Amino acid sequence: MIDPNNNSTTLMVAQINDLLADHFALYVKTKSFHWHVKGPRFRDLHLLFDEQAVAIQGQIDVIGERARKLGGDTITSLGMIAQQTQVSDQDNAELSAEDMIRELRNDNAAMVTRLKSMKDTAEAAGDNATDGLLDDWTDAAEERVWFLTALLG
Repeated sequence: MIDPNNNSTTLMVAQINDLLADHFALYVKTKSFHWHVKGPRFRDLHLLFDEQAVAIQGQIDVIGERARKLGGDTITSLGMIAQQTQVSDQDNAELSAEDMIRELRNDNAAMVTRLKSMKDTAEAAGDNATDGLLDDWTDAAEERVWFLTALLG
């Protein structure tokens, strides 16, 4: 059983909330790029961005529920998401398709780094369930990085 009074568990919940904020922010950015992409590869990129947005959105509830299962609270507002995410806003609806791909690749690569950095905390907390989920989430983010990197040539 996870000990909610363990400092490693408290840190794990904080890191899960940061990851949750990243997923919300990356979902919004990816969906925005899906809506705004233009150019000769429109159809392929429009579909890819939507596929990736759906996959990211599908992880949000599992991440939030993991924090709750550990006895912690989750983020509760857009303000908390903005404070805790490492994903930067992108309000330029005229961004080139190449810049969209590059930005999403970099954001997903940063997420991979964050996910891998959380493994030590999960181990210190004795949290095998989160440790396993981190592997799954890392694999999904690495796949997004791979696809986006391949598009850049």
